[in-house]
Amino acid sequence: MSTHIEAKRDEIANTVIMPGDPLRAKFIAETFLENSKLVNQIRGMLAYTGEYKGHKVTVMGSGMGMPSIGIYSYELYKEYNVDSIIRVGTAGAYTRDLNLYDILLVQKCYSESSFGRTQNGSDENMKESNFSLNFHIQETAAELGRHLTIATVHSSDVFYKENDNYQELYEKYGCLACEMESFALFHNAQVLGKKAACILTVSNNLVTGEETTSEERQTAFKNMIELALETTLKL
Repeated sequence: MSTHIEAKRDEIANTVIMPGDPLRAKFIAETFLENSKLVNQIRGMLAYTGEYKGHKVTVMGSGMGMPSIGIYSYELYKEYNVDSIIRVGTAGAYTRDLNLYDILLVQKCYSESSFGRTQNGSDENMKESNFSLNFHIQETAAELGRHLTIATVHSSDVFYKENDNYQELYEKYGCLACEMESFALFHNAQVLGKKAACILTVSNNLVTGEETTSEERQTAFKNMIELALETTLKL
């Protein structure tokens, strides 16, 4: 059994919703799930399993960055036989065409990270999410009347960059926004033959300088979480 998750095998659902912040996992469990149970708190990485409209689902924090989500997603897939992980998070826009609170469904992510090369020798710098999982998310968004932007994003190892090259990444790779986890998640899913998707809410725009407050992010986050949870009913 893994050394980073203390849950028993049957305490983790087949589908996991994964925000970066463990306190957001707690918020999701308390706000949306019924009969939720805390199943992991090692290193403060909270995980809860409960029911959403009668459907068993787990919500668990991933931590910040690829090394952290790389550990937890690998263990969930490998040790707990999780089939699907849907990452939910925030993103910084690389184009003025995106507005605050826009919801992105990540189709591809580019990264200059060495994660794949170190993990299994992969030299790919572009990873794709799962087609069928994305289809269900798009279908659910249409039913809820939620607009989605299908996007390629940049997964960065660095949050504070002295020389930000976001314009180059936008022009060269088509990256509409940045975040820090999806590349590692998609890589692990690819390696282990599992499913991964990523839904992001735009929280700031690097071109216009617009930013959201923590209260505003919480409201927008609820819309994204509802989309992810409704999608689990189809899995």
